[in-house]
Amino acid sequence: MQEPRPITVAIERTVDSTLDRYAQAWVRHGVDLATHFPGFLGAGWVRESRGSKRWHMLYRFEDAETLEAWERSPERQQWIASGAGFASEARVERRTGIEGWFDAPQGVVVDGDRVEIRPSASAPPVWKQMIVVWLAFFPMNVLVTFLLGLIPGFNELLLPLRLLISTVILTPVMVGVILPFITRLAAGWLHRGDRR
Repeated sequence: MQEPRPITVAIERTVDSTLDRYAQAWVRHGVDLATHFPGFLGAGWVRESRGSKRWHMLYRFEDAETLEAWERSPERQQWIASGAGFASEARVERRTGIEGWFDAPQGVVVDGDRVEIRPSASAPPVWKQMIVVWLAFFPMNVLVTFLLGLIPGFNELLLPLRLLISTVILTPVMVGVILPFITRLAAGWLHRGDRR
């Protein structure tokens, strides 16, 4: 069975700036509604500047099933309807899993209490992503396999057990250290030719 993957939804909304205080209350109410749904992991929002019509909102659920339950809920439908007179969706993006590693260092950036809004760039082509993952994974796999082979008796273990041990070691190292490092290193090549 596939492990559930958290999904972050980024929504750009156009909001009537003359109803600013009302819109703020409306957004807070929407976040409050979402917090009572199973799988909710957090939410936030920010305006580009005082009086700006563009607002950016983020929310995150633990998997597609809990996200869909929230998005189809009567509570959310009623909340959206209550803001229809002053807020409309301009753009919606959903991010999950490996694709987040390849995002350009742009877009909506949330780091603790710091929020930055910059123009969003498209993800690089899948073939470039595959090359970068391979360039990161192959040498690490060779290194870990070699080092584990130095442990007396390791090579006599059954193949599935050897693979289990090596992937338990490799996965957090790849996800937490190697892939973020190599994607930053290759960012110029990954996004070369991006016209957005």
